[in-house]
Amino acid sequence: MKIGLIGCGKMGSALLKGILKSNTDYQASVYDSYAASAESLSSACAGQVSIANDIEAVVASSEVILLCVKPNDVASALQASSQWSEKLLLSVAAGVTIQTLTENTQGAARVIRVMPNTPALIGEGASAFCCGESAGADDGQVAQALLGSVGTVSEVKESLMDAVTGLSGSGPAYVYTIIEALTDAGVKQGLARPVAMQLACQTLKGSAMLVEQSGMHPAELRDQVTSPGGTTIAGVAALEELGLRNALITAVDVATKRSAELG
Repeated sequence: MKIGLIGCGKMGSALLKGILKSNTDYQASVYDSYAASAESLSSACAGQVSIANDIEAVVASSEVILLCVKPNDVASALQASSQWSEKLLLSVAAGVTIQTLTENTQGAARVIRVMPNTPALIGEGASAFCCGESAGADDGQVAQALLGSVGTVSEVKESLMDAVTGLSGSGPAYVYTIIEALTDAGVKQGLARPVAMQLACQTLKGSAMLVEQSGMHPAELRDQVTSPGGTTIAGVAALEELGLRNALITAVDVATKRSAELG
C-alpha cells in the first residue's frame, strides 16, 4: 500500500511511523510546508518515505492519504489537489466534519474522520474513527488496521467524534497535569523528584492496566484499597472536597464544545 501524509507534525509523524513499523512493505509520500519536518520524518523511516514537492504529488501517488494539518488549514490543503477520485482520505483535523472534507475534495474522495492521540508515539494511542457515506466496509477495515498499528481503535458515530476529541484526543494533557501534580506533591513530602516522578507515572500506568485487564469497575478497585479510617479514604475525601471529579468532567465538556466550534 502507498500512503500519503499531508502534515508532518508530531501527530502525523507518530501515526506514519507506527504504520510503517508494523507494515514494512508499505511506502509513503509526505509533504509539509515546513521542509525540515518532512526531512526529519524521512530520515527516521529510511527507505520507506519519500518527500513530495507539493500536496498534488502526495495525492497523485498514494492510495490512502492521512490529512494531519490544523483545522484552519484543511480547506487550502484539500483544494491544493484535484486528484481525489478513488482516494481514501483519513482526516485527523479536530472538529472538521465529513461534510466539509467531502465538499473540499469535490465529493471525489472516500472520507473517514479519525481522532488519535499523542501516545501513538509509543504505540499506545487511543483512536476512534467514523466513516462517511462514500467509504465502504473495506475502507473502515483499512482505517481500523492503520490506527490499530499505534494503539486501540473504536468506531463511533460522527456525532460522537467531538466527545472523543474532548476525552481521549485532549486527555493526555489532563493526565500529564495529574502526573505533574502528584510528582510535586511527592517532592513536597520529601521525595527526590526522579523518585516521585517514577512513582507517579507507574501508579497511573499500573492502575490503568489493572482496570483494563481485570474488567472491574474503577470504583470497585478503589474500594479494595480504601480501608476504614485509613490513609486512602482521607486522600479520596480531599479529592472529592476539592472537586477533582467535577474538574475532569468539566474539562472533557469544554474540550468537546471547542472541538465542535472548530468545525
